[in-house]
Amino acid sequence: MDSQERSSEEAEGAKERGLVYVWKAGSCSATPERLPGLSGKTVLQAALGIHHGLLLTEGGEVYSFGQLPWRPGLEKSCANSPILENTLLGHHVITVAAGSFHNGAVTESGVVYMWGNNAAGQCAVPNQPCVPEPQPISISDSETSPLLAVRILQLACGEEHTLALSLSREIWAWGSGCQLGLITTTFPVTKPQKVEHLAGRVVLQIACGAYHSLALVQCLPVQEMKPIPERCNHCSQLLITMTDKEDHVIISDSHCCPLGVALSDNQAENRVFCPSVETLEGKSVTGSQSEDSQKPLVGEHTLVALESDGASVLSSNDGQEESGMSSPGNAQFPDKKEVKEYLISLSEHSLNERLEQNICTESEQPSQEEQLGACIPGPPGTGTSALNSLVSSCVSAVGVRVAATYEAGALSLKKVMNFYGTPSGEPGSQPGSGSPGPEALKDSREEQVRLESLQGKKSSSLVDIREEESEGGSRRLSLPGLLSQVSPRLLRKVGRAKMRTVALTPTYSGEADALLPSLRTEVWSWGKGKEGQLGHGDVLPRLQPLCVKSLDGKEVIHLSAGGHHSLALTAKSQVYSWGSNVSGQLGHSSSPTTVPRLAKVCGDGVWGTAAGLDYSLFLADEEDFQPGLYYSGQETTTEDNLYENSCTKSPVLLLSCSKIGYISNVIAGGDNCLLLVDKNVMGYIASLHELASTERRFYFKLSEIKSQILRPLLGLDNLGNANTVQLLQEMASRFSKLCYLIGQHGASLSSFLHGVKEARSLAILKHSSLFLDSYTEQVSNSPVKSDMYCTSVTNFLVMGGFMLLAKPAIGFLSKNQELLQKLSEKNDENLQLVEVLNDLFFMPFRRLHNYAKTLLKLAICFEAASPEYQQLHDSGSCYESLALHLNRKRKEAEYTLGFWKTFPGKMTDSLRKPERRLICESSNRGLSLQHAGRFSVNWFILFNDALVHAQFSTHHIFPLSTLWVEALSEESGNVNGLKIITPEEQLVLVSSTPQEKTKWLRAISQAVDQALKGTSDLLLVGAGGSVPRQEPPISRSAKYTFYKDPRFKDAVYDGRWLSGKPHGRGVLKWADGRMYSGTFRTGLEDGFGEYRVPNRALNKDDHYVGYWKEGKMCGHGVYSYATGEVYEGCFQDNMRHGHGLLRSGKLTSSSPSMFIGQWTMDKKSGYGVFDDITRGEKYMGMWQDDLCQGNGVVVTQFGLYYEGAFSTNKMMGTGILLSEDDTVYEGEFSDNWTLSGKGTLTLPNGDYIEGLFSGEWGSGIKITGTYFKPSLYENEKDKPKALRKLGVLAVPPDEKWKAVFEECWSQLGCESPGQGDRWKAWDNIAVALTTNRRQHKDSPEVLSRSHTQTLESLEFIPQHTGAFTLEKYENIKKYLIKACDTPLHPLGKLVETLVAVYRMTYVGVGSNRRLLQEAVREIKSYLKRIFQLVRFLFPDLPEEGSTIPCLAAETKGRRSFCSGKSDSRSESPEPGYVVTSFGLLLPVLLPRLYPPLFMLYALDNEREEDIYWECVLRLNKQTDLALLSFLGVQVKFWPGTVSILGESRKVSSNTKDACFASAVECLQQISTTFTPADKLKVIQQTFEEISQNVLETLQEDFLWSMDDLFPVFLYVVLRARIRNLGSEVHLIEDLMDPYLQHGEQGIMFTTLKACYYQIQHEKLT
Repeated sequence: MDSQERSSEEAEGAKERGLVYVWKAGSCSATPERLPGLSGKTVLQAALGIHHGLLLTEGGEVYSFGQLPWRPGLEKSCANSPILENTLLGHHVITVAAGSFHNGAVTESGVVYMWGNNAAGQCAVPNQPCVPEPQPISISDSETSPLLAVRILQLACGEEHTLALSLSREIWAWGSGCQLGLITTTFPVTKPQKVEHLAGRVVLQIACGAYHSLALVQCLPVQEMKPIPERCNHCSQLLITMTDKEDHVIISDSHCCPLGVALSDNQAENRVFCPSVETLEGKSVTGSQSEDSQKPLVGEHTLVALESDGASVLSSNDGQEESGMSSPGNAQFPDKKEVKEYLISLSEHSLNERLEQNICTESEQPSQEEQLGACIPGPPGTGTSALNSLVSSCVSAVGVRVAATYEAGALSLKKVMNFYGTPSGEPGSQPGSGSPGPEALKDSREEQVRLESLQGKKSSSLVDIREEESEGGSRRLSLPGLLSQVSPRLLRKVGRAKMRTVALTPTYSGEADALLPSLRTEVWSWGKGKEGQLGHGDVLPRLQPLCVKSLDGKEVIHLSAGGHHSLALTAKSQVYSWGSNVSGQLGHSSSPTTVPRLAKVCGDGVWGTAAGLDYSLFLADEEDFQPGLYYSGQETTTEDNLYENSCTKSPVLLLSCSKIGYISNVIAGGDNCLLLVDKNVMGYIASLHELASTERRFYFKLSEIKSQILRPLLGLDNLGNANTVQLLQEMASRFSKLCYLIGQHGASLSSFLHGVKEARSLAILKHSSLFLDSYTEQVSNSPVKSDMYCTSVTNFLVMGGFMLLAKPAIGFLSKNQELLQKLSEKNDENLQLVEVLNDLFFMPFRRLHNYAKTLLKLAICFEAASPEYQQLHDSGSCYESLALHLNRKRKEAEYTLGFWKTFPGKMTDSLRKPERRLICESSNRGLSLQHAGRFSVNWFILFNDALVHAQFSTHHIFPLSTLWVEALSEESGNVNGLKIITPEEQLVLVSSTPQEKTKWLRAISQAVDQALKGTSDLLLVGAGGSVPRQEPPISRSAKYTFYKDPRFKDAVYDGRWLSGKPHGRGVLKWADGRMYSGTFRTGLEDGFGEYRVPNRALNKDDHYVGYWKEGKMCGHGVYSYATGEVYEGCFQDNMRHGHGLLRSGKLTSSSPSMFIGQWTMDKKSGYGVFDDITRGEKYMGMWQDDLCQGNGVVVTQFGLYYEGAFSTNKMMGTGILLSEDDTVYEGEFSDNWTLSGKGTLTLPNGDYIEGLFSGEWGSGIKITGTYFKPSLYENEKDKPKALRKLGVLAVPPDEKWKAVFEECWSQLGCESPGQGDRWKAWDNIAVALTTNRRQHKDSPEVLSRSHTQTLESLEFIPQHTGAFTLEKYENIKKYLIKACDTPLHPLGKLVETLVAVYRMTYVGVGSNRRLLQEAVREIKSYLKRIFQLVRFLFPDLPEEGSTIPCLAAETKGRRSFCSGKSDSRSESPEPGYVVTSFGLLLPVLLPRLYPPLFMLYALDNEREEDIYWECVLRLNKQTDLALLSFLGVQVKFWPGTVSILGESRKVSSNTKDACFASAVECLQQISTTFTPADKLKVIQQTFEEISQNVLETLQEDFLWSMDDLFPVFLYVVLRARIRNLGSEVHLIEDLMDPYLQHGEQGIMFTTLKACYYQIQHEKLT
């Protein structure tokens, strides 16, 4: 056995598959013979021509047999055994096609090979009448650039043309004749061209007859309904017609547009199609327009007579009969007789040649036009009247044989003509408007398709009346002798309630349509139609594809085209046939045969068809699932006589074929018929046929139920209330979706049987989810797919839908008793209608068992180890378990329905819901309420979504999603007790027995669990009946509406729960519009949350975002009031409490202001800063009860400064007032800026007045007192007496911002500063960091990557053991820098808040020079208080001013700047590093506070700085040597050479800015540093640079003396041009570490300071 074969079964069956049998056509009794010479090759596909055939084997090889005149050496003989086509070896061929005398093959890569007769160009090879060997054809799309080769999927060959279907589902054509569907008249076409008319549509299959073409096209998605027009846009035919027929009137709203090409308006002029009607003399009827203005495409659409059974009526207006044909430019017929003769002769003789000569030839020169006798219609008006009379005369003259007879008479020649001519007043009818390109054509096609789909017409109006009536009176109404104007269908449409528009034809379902064959198809046909083979109800040829309207909605899945007839196979296993019926090949004897009719094939449904030259073959299911072959067509009795009875009347079963085996394919040609047969090895083939056959029958049955039962039911009016109707509609639409899927599956199985038949490519295996999901929702995490059939049908059942349906349905169903019995497969006479309906709609459930059985049957054909076996077996069990699950669902629904029937009526209405199912109830007294009264009735009903507690007249519903159940322990005395917890109630239920208790506990737990999962469990394969249940989770997500809790009444909560209480994240919405969204703990808001309160008056919301505790705002938050105020800070018990910032109004509003400071119980209390922006005043001081009370400072934008006592918002008591010009008042105040009482007024020049003052500052003050003018100050110190006192009456720095520090301490878990457990503090820090990180995880933009890394590193607590060293000190410093970098750390938060308050205080109006000392003191106070925190966290950090001993190694090797030698002595008083709050914390704090602080320094030193700067600018004008000598630098220190841009140059008299340049550059960096320590380092480096320079000049060691050093340093300071040197000096002085003052750096700083004063007082000579 070959190792490559997949399994034993395949190996055995391989030789028994694809056997070829052939027999001679034309007889019902011929016996098929095995085709010799294939030596056990499996044939996959075959194709037959008139005298030859092609075979395609499994390896992709192609064989030919029969008469092959194009093959060299076989011109005369006939090849009886197949010959291999060697040219195609190595190209894996996937499909073959045979025309009458030519062949085609398509390879795997989509390349087409053609060979055979090429007289009409049908092999796409130019100028070669015959192509002996297969030759590749190039097909390329000219619309793409670069040209792309088109890949082909399928080929079809006719007599003189070939069609190819590309991978992108477009048709390409070549050969000759109008059957190509191309816009051309030059034949043959040897370069394949696209059939533009169908471009853009999805073509599913193509078929070619001898001279016509068919295409199966997927419908376009349904467009939204537009109003239906009255007339057809193309042929102006009425869409609703009435026809008189003997004793009744037929009103039909079915319409078929007769034209092959739908032209859009603007094209009508350019391509005029007109039938040329020639007179007997041969003159042509021509139009009067000039010939050069148009180049019409001319088609000889000749009107021909058909044979017809009965009297034919041509619907036309008899009133116009007599009007003469006197229109200008139109020759008249001499009389009616001639017309008659002409038409008859035309139909009998000349049509063939005529059509073949000049169908679709484009006229280019006038001469050609003359020759063809083209007719260009004249002006529309004239043409139509002439035509009318022509028609009427025809009617009266011809009688029985009329040109183009239509039985239901809905089409008149006038209308045909009307279309061909240009409608009047069209914009496109000006001559010479150019021929439109394919694009325009595309538009017109889309337009036409759209219109056709809008009309939604199912059938042409040309269908036999008898058949129409038998097809069900749904489409037309017969009124004896009464003329009705309106189609009953339209009447019904209007009359029916709006809501009942349920689509029974399923809308496009993308997934299934992509994986399975589509059933929403249209049939399009084109080519020659003289036998009616196009199916448009006439015998006109069509140049372009036109939709066969009567097959719309018939779900055609396969087309076959014979010599002159066509077959369409539908998903319901029926065959429609039309075209030539000379030999009875249509399978029915009704006429006319120009429209599709049902072929009458016995057997159980056709699933394969083949159309030969003049016969048809049908492959149908027989009883035992073995396919039977039916033949319809020519019966040859003798060779040359054909008798009437030599055609089959209806298809005949060929018995001899049934014995051969299982037929998978049937092929018809000219002389021969061919079968492909499989032998049934191990039952594999039989099982496949059984599956396919039962699926097709099942679909037929479902379709019957849909059309015969569901559709009429939906049409009834008395179906009960709206809900039931809606449920019925829902069920109907899902039923039709399921039905559609089954139809698709049936079709896919049929094509599967025609193909290779590999088990693993079965749709129910490959796409099993499509099937499983259609029946029910699967258990998975995905949201419930609620649109499933199972749900809707059981819901309908529960609501008693079938009982409601039974009443109205009796009316029409009692007539169809046998239909019902046939559908429900029950022969019981006295069946209840309810049961029957119930049965019919649950029928799909039973089908799943069959799938499972068949799949297991198929599995047995494989070895148990093979993957196929595994796959088939698993799928089988899957379908089986689904079937069991669905039955369980049905039982639940029936149990629930039974319960509702017995349940008292009043409650039913409120409790009965479609999706609600009963699980159990306590009517057997098995469960009662604990401590219930003697006479109370307590009845518990458990549904799948709620537990209902019913009492006498009331009932309460507890949703299961928020219900917790637990068994009570025995000790508590409740022997069989269950505790039910719901959000607002707790019930204790007592059961009668322990078993009852277990039953209820389990039932409730299971129901709760399923309600939470949102699905009902599908028992998985192999699991026993009792699956171990886990308890429903105690913590869960659910939605709940409170009904009695006083605080939450009527509020809706949606979020996490824990044992009956909201717990975790959730959203709570109150009825009055309030809303909280955030975290809960045990039923109350707790943690971070957002809260909105609507303000009705302002029509805006109050909005709070922040922390909560036990249902109240507590902790940090931001509250935005509807008034526009915003408070940001701490809350406690829903009140502002702690440190906070309140902004009122925008800058543009009436009174903008800002307050930052301490709050107590919603009031400002303690220290705070208030910025009144409108008055331009800033108050910094104490508050009480929202009023300024106590000491404070006020500065104004005009430079006034007040410090002193305040009382109830006013300056009251002692205070100091300074104006901008240094005038000072010290004394008593009574109101804002109002002096009252004793005081001293000091003027800027030092004079002062003592006495009593009264009046407002700035508007005249009364003084009673003494004026002093000190002649000379005793000493300088007395001068700014008052100024020295500033700050005494302000709030002491340590009293400021207490709340901020308290908040930080409490975050660390301390009651008061320094009191608390250090380890608890570290825990709190870790908790704060992780919770904050978690909170920001949702918004990653808040946390950058570096930020996250900082946080991660902060989560490690620095550990300290052993002696405290410098290294540990550095570690602490690093930790602090990181901690202060993130506001998520308590220290970081503290620093951030301090920076905010500091800026709020000293920016804007607050940048007043008088505040400088306050600002400096405040910084020092911060340092002191933060240092206390740091020492609490790091207890081994020494206290302020202690020394960390340095290791000896660190001290060694430092160079003293005053000597070049190494010096082991340090300049500081004792060796080691001094710990100070300045050194540790300024690097963190000062950079953030620097801008406002430096601004204050600059303002304070403004006058000095100006003098200094003027000197700097002046002195800098001098050259280097001049300046050095001016400053008195000793010549020996002057640099001799300097390095400029890297090269050394001698210093000359005009060198500038070059000496000591490196030192100058170094000193300039003082402005870029923040902390005094850094600034001092810069000064020290400058000194070292100077020493370095001098060393290079002197070339020897030396010691500086201050006299030598000072002038050099002064030079460097001048050259450095530092703008605010004074501010820098003062800042260093104020904030430098005290211990540095006497060290080396201290001396250097003193030098710099001296330089600064020196420059100011420099005598500039």
